[in-house]
Amino acid sequence: AQHLPGASPGNLTPPNSSPPREEVAYVTCTYRNTGIEQPDFLATVDLNPRSCHYGQVIHRLPMPNLKDELHCAGWAGPACGCFDSGAAAKRTKLVLPGLISSRIYVVEVGAQCRAPRICKMIEPVDVFWKCNKGYLAVSHALPNGDILIANMGDPAGNGKGGFVVLDGATLELKGNWEGECETPASGHDFWAKARLKALVSSAGLVPKVAGRGFSPEDFHKGVFGRRLHVWDLSCRSLTQCFDLGEDSLPLTVRFLHGPDAAEGYVGCALSGAIFRFYKGCEAKNWAVEEVIRIPAKDVSGWIMPKMPAFIADLIISPDDRFLFVCNWLHGDIRQYELARNCKPRLVGQVFVGGSILRGGPVSVCRDEELKGQPEPLVVKCKRVFGGPASLQLSLDGKRLYVTNSFYSTWDRQFYPSLIKEGSVMLQLDVDTDKGGLAVNKNFLVDFGKEPHGPCLAHAVRFPGGDCKCEPLA
Repeated sequence: AQHLPGASPGNLTPPNSSPPREEVAYVTCTYRNTGIEQPDFLATVDLNPRSCHYGQVIHRLPMPNLKDELHCAGWAGPACGCFDSGAAAKRTKLVLPGLISSRIYVVEVGAQCRAPRICKMIEPVDVFWKCNKGYLAVSHALPNGDILIANMGDPAGNGKGGFVVLDGATLELKGNWEGECETPASGHDFWAKARLKALVSSAGLVPKVAGRGFSPEDFHKGVFGRRLHVWDLSCRSLTQCFDLGEDSLPLTVRFLHGPDAAEGYVGCALSGAIFRFYKGCEAKNWAVEEVIRIPAKDVSGWIMPKMPAFIADLIISPDDRFLFVCNWLHGDIRQYELARNCKPRLVGQVFVGGSILRGGPVSVCRDEELKGQPEPLVVKCKRVFGGPASLQLSLDGKRLYVTNSFYSTWDRQFYPSLIKEGSVMLQLDVDTDKGGLAVNKNFLVDFGKEPHGPCLAHAVRFPGGDCKCEPLA
């Protein structure tokens, strides 16, 4: 592992005070499909503006295998109170599932948060034989401390949803979480609420088909998921299923952060729709309603005549006031204000790349929202390629971080320049008063300058907890 010394991490603030500013971030990086035969790694990025290494990778933890495709990352440990400064001591291990390899790494970050180390590895054969699952995506900690990991397929790459479980104390693979008869056709993301005894999960893609690249011929064939699932958290049973539309591809699920909030949002990548799911005080069942729809754009010079927004990620501010949305193909990040009994209101928008930039190969023929094609983004003399794919928000809600690799196979197909130039990590300044987004032109993490060559960066996590943690208790 390579380590560049930096300023020592600050002390945690006492309870009931403002959240501490993030000083480092962990970013998952892959070399798969780049033509570079190097292992994936977990990058530690210095986020302290007073540090001489601000905006730089200060440590790299390489995995011991090739082509894992590190994608998402989730915290192990008790899952309550992630916005309290005291919870940081509970979150000392980061779980890194291999999206393609189905291997699971557990990384210790507690002793030296700037120089993590691998403390546990579960091989794919164990996942295959014990669970008959593969293609591992999102992980979260459960209220009892166990770790739940959503899977997208079976070992052969056929579509298969559900979850595998790691023991929270021993980190051993326990098996499947759900009963065999209740396994969904596909899966990707999930979020749970302990007080509501509910878990909500999304659909995904058929891995072996998605691995060949995106093709319009795969529409109407069940390749792209369409359902939102509601589970009883206590008895691990599937209680409700909502059809959000054929080939809608609901990927990202986010509950509001309030522990009693029976409300959340799911973003549908291909339809451009965002649904609110909720449960009334006296209601026994959950319900869904469409609250946002980002229209497709009529284009020429692209793989289809209509380009969907492709909602790749959502994140909700800690105070549950704002919803942030990133559109991987259109290239914009949006900020919506949330209000009870009202549809979300668009209050901020900024383009940070995408496929419809002026001077590119795609021409927009008809656009319901824009009058012209956006200009390319240049930060610190570097042209930004790719589109916004993954978000992370500071605990005070003022800084939104974004990376631009979605999935290496599709990155190579839609953004070949991203493969050549490498990913970036950007920071957006957020107006938490009236709403608004602006690119911080003084911040750029350039993964195109890695020692082994340009790599692809995806998930961003903060030590001790962040806005993708779920306070379940």
